[in-house]
Amino acid sequence: MIQFGLRLHDAEKMSLPELLPIVKGKGFSCVHLALSKALKEYPCTPAALTPGYANYLRHLFEKNGLDIAVIGNYLNLANPDEEYMKNAREKYYAHIRFASLLGCGMVGTETGAPNLEYKFCPECRTEKALSTFVKELKGVVKCAENYGVTLAIEPVARHIVWGPKVCRKVLDEVGSYNLQVLFDPVNMLDLDNVDHRDEVFQEAIELLGPDIAMVHFKDFIRVDEGYGLKSVGAGTGEMDYTAILTYLKKEKPFVYATLENTTPENAAWCVEQLKNQYDRIEV
Repeated sequence: MIQFGLRLHDAEKMSLPELLPIVKGKGFSCVHLALSKALKEYPCTPAALTPGYANYLRHLFEKNGLDIAVIGNYLNLANPDEEYMKNAREKYYAHIRFASLLGCGMVGTETGAPNLEYKFCPECRTEKALSTFVKELKGVVKCAENYGVTLAIEPVARHIVWGPKVCRKVLDEVGSYNLQVLFDPVNMLDLDNVDHRDEVFQEAIELLGPDIAMVHFKDFIRVDEGYGLKSVGAGTGEMDYTAILTYLKKEKPFVYATLENTTPENAAWCVEQLKNQYDRIEV
């Protein structure tokens, strides 16, 4: 069975002790925890991530029968500003240490852009940008190895690691069992590939499947603004998850899979329809 979870900052806005029973009651068994977004009442500086804070959170989640599947730390490892990078490294190291204290085995990250704004530019798809990212990534992965934590990178069409082949190249170049993949199918899409998305997903499974540590589920609709695709809750757009769910049921027992871009109003419905679809699949 997949362990379905919720990106916690998509939930209702209330104190954590009040919120967690509600999340559990909607049918979730784990959460994606981005400290700066989900726990805004507390600082998330490296100095704040103490063993005591970790134990407080761990006990609270355990009390409510919820795992912390992953801690999100989505910073730009290709930012050209050295002061930013110094702070980013410190935050990655602190989040990895905190994950180990929490009993959470994974820290998730995207892969950045070679600019200050963290936005797509043509240089995202250059060897220079990829080399810069990999150089920084190796230091973060080394820290993850020291603490026994998995660093999971998330390929995104508008970032440096923009597709399955590039992601495979990064995994092979770093060469660490502590570097794996957070597979978000919708994030691999843009207007250039959305109409042959089944091929994109199949390539991702073929090239990255053994290294997929976790999955994000969401959906998309087409819009006349931004990048042309808008992320929405699973089951409310164009996505067909049959092939991906079939793969997960066959190859990834009890994998964590957190939902993104839900609302407090539709989260329970989104996870229920995914569970029903999963249960109908025969492998």
